[in-house]
Amino acid sequence: MIEVDDKVGTEEVESRSLREKAVIAVAVVLGCFIFYTAAFGAFESLIQRSIFVGLASTLAVLLTPLGGGKKWRVLGIVIDVAMLAIVWFAVYSTITRFEEIMVQRPFAENPDVWLGAATLVVILELARRTVSFLFPLLVGLMVAYALFGDQIPGRFGHRGFDLYYVTETVFLSDLGLWGMLVGIASTTLAAFVLFGAFLLHTGAGKTFFDLAARASGSSPGGAAKIATIASGFFGMISGSTVANVATTGNFTIPLMRKLKYSRAYAGGVEAIASTGGQLAPPIMGTAAFVMAELVGMNYWTIAAAALIPAILFYLGIFMTVHVIAKRRDFGNIDTEGMPTWQEALDWRRIAPIIASLGGIVYGVLNGNSVETTAFYGIVAMIVAFIVARMTAGESLWFAIKQLAPAIVTGGKGVVIVGILLVAAQVFVALLNLTGVGVTLTSIILSYAGNNIALIAVVMAIVCLIAGMGLPTSAAYVLVAAVFAPALIQAGLPPLTVHFFVLYYATLSVITPPVCVGVFVASTIAEEKWPKVAFEAVRLGAIAYLLPILFLVYPGLLMQGSWLDVGQALVTGVTFTMSLAFLLGVQQLAGRSKAEALVWAVPLALSVWPSWPATMAGVAVLLSLMLVRSRLAPVAETSS
Repeated sequence: MIEVDDKVGTEEVESRSLREKAVIAVAVVLGCFIFYTAAFGAFESLIQRSIFVGLASTLAVLLTPLGGGKKWRVLGIVIDVAMLAIVWFAVYSTITRFEEIMVQRPFAENPDVWLGAATLVVILELARRTVSFLFPLLVGLMVAYALFGDQIPGRFGHRGFDLYYVTETVFLSDLGLWGMLVGIASTTLAAFVLFGAFLLHTGAGKTFFDLAARASGSSPGGAAKIATIASGFFGMISGSTVANVATTGNFTIPLMRKLKYSRAYAGGVEAIASTGGQLAPPIMGTAAFVMAELVGMNYWTIAAAALIPAILFYLGIFMTVHVIAKRRDFGNIDTEGMPTWQEALDWRRIAPIIASLGGIVYGVLNGNSVETTAFYGIVAMIVAFIVARMTAGESLWFAIKQLAPAIVTGGKGVVIVGILLVAAQVFVALLNLTGVGVTLTSIILSYAGNNIALIAVVMAIVCLIAGMGLPTSAAYVLVAAVFAPALIQAGLPPLTVHFFVLYYATLSVITPPVCVGVFVASTIAEEKWPKVAFEAVRLGAIAYLLPILFLVYPGLLMQGSWLDVGQALVTGVTFTMSLAFLLGVQQLAGRSKAEALVWAVPLALSVWPSWPATMAGVAVLLSLMLVRSRLAPVAETSS
């Protein structure tokens, strides 16, 4: 029996090794495909999208094999091979017929129905493997609704669509499996995922951490501030909460624990700080790229609109952490263990970062597409990294070897979001086909009228619920497609509405009961996740309230005149500081925690949309801060 077990184990290792080599090979092909199309432009839309779906599906099958490590793995291999055969036959069929599909939508025949249905099943199965069963289930329900919704009485019934018409929409057009969201995934999004992968392989993550440590490590609550700043920096290039927590959290959470921070607090700081990565320009999360297409704006316009909210987001966390650190007397980091400014700002370390941003700026000023702009950033970064390494005495070949894995990382990085956006595009296509989105909008408006506050509250709750168990991009697409039109028809600008949805969809990753970012942070902190979630939500209160401010002050999103933007900025800072002092329980004289309630006064004034209220809020806030600075020494002496 031992010999049999050893043989089976050897076969498993050999099989795994072969699969890992296949993963690397396909990831390299996908990465090169992304790099080539970013440099020289995308192919015809259906060709670009179908090839991307084929490569992403192949990589997804290799990364999530059916029955891996199980006795029935042989059956799993047969199913996996069949799935890939279906997808690539669909890709071949689409490429050979793309002119027919784009010029005149062909009528579906029986082979089209079978191939379209099989391809959709494969995509939904891969979505189940890579994320969870919830999203494929929602898409499956939408397919069933499209086919049988005519049997439903009342307003939710529709005129009915047969299997052939649904196939024409999902498979034989650029609306379903090869639709607009897939176009975003295969070009803009994929290019920036590759950009982030290259930047990380230049050592940018460690550089960001050292800069954060140097900037705030020796101040009160230094470890928590390092987590906040480092996660903000890292989030600008990763755009993923989970990746952010897993990367910076492995440094910052143990550092906070070493200085006697509670496990829950350490995990909560990292979870909320990492969440902002999807909301911080220049490289925001997947949903921001999707938003640019849905709203019909250039991505850089979206990134510019996100700047002030991102600053307020991290200002709120930073100040709350500072107040709590002062009150709880958290220890400071030993300055001997921190890098010097000279080490942190060594030109060889920051050259790739500066060069990459320079490449992006060049692309923007030159009027290039977003993906070509990312290409310029990658090329500039590679050149700067190689020059920096060679001046440090390393060979050209060694520098290239350090960067080579980035193409594999980038290829793997687009798999999950690519598969999800294919499935999401099918959902959106059938949502538009059946008209259920219009129906829901009319129902909401009939009950709420033009009560924007009521509609906003409903949307916020739906966003948070929809995001439980779904990635941000999927939650954003679902809610934006179904509910955003209600607020837009109520008179709000589309950009404001979509940012409102984006923020709450993003915050779902730290909102109980299904909060993926918190789960990762709690694992690193070795604490029960509900305790970590409580700290994350408390520290991130500003993030939950910022979307409400968008509705009152559109200037926060760079909308309106410069005067509107100025008022929104002043109001936002006043609101954020007041909330941080309130939630951090900043006392005036140190006699009672009830003293912290005075910060509610400037908080309330800042919400009222008028210049007198804004200036009054600023005056009250500054007066309270002055009183606090005068009374603090007395309170500390008496204590």
